[in-house]
Amino acid sequence: MTPEETMQQLVTTKMPFGKYKDTLICDLPEAYLIWFHQKGFPRGTIGMLLATMYEIKLNGLEYLLVPLRNKIRK
Repeated sequence: MTPEETMQQLVTTKMPFGKYKDTLICDLPEAYLIWFHQKGFPRGTIGMLLATMYEIKLNGLEYLLVPLRNKIRK
């Protein structure tokens, strides 16, 4: 998966399980991502997306997702 595809998936993929089931990955609370970071991210694509979103929020880079979110809303 390219970085562009990963970013696109962050704004289109919904959490498939748990407390925030059906919430877009980009809308997950930072505390939830921190919990996963401490406990371990799941394997596979969903784990990679959660880890990526964790890093984005940790580093204050959420603004990078705004153009993608706006593009989807149109």
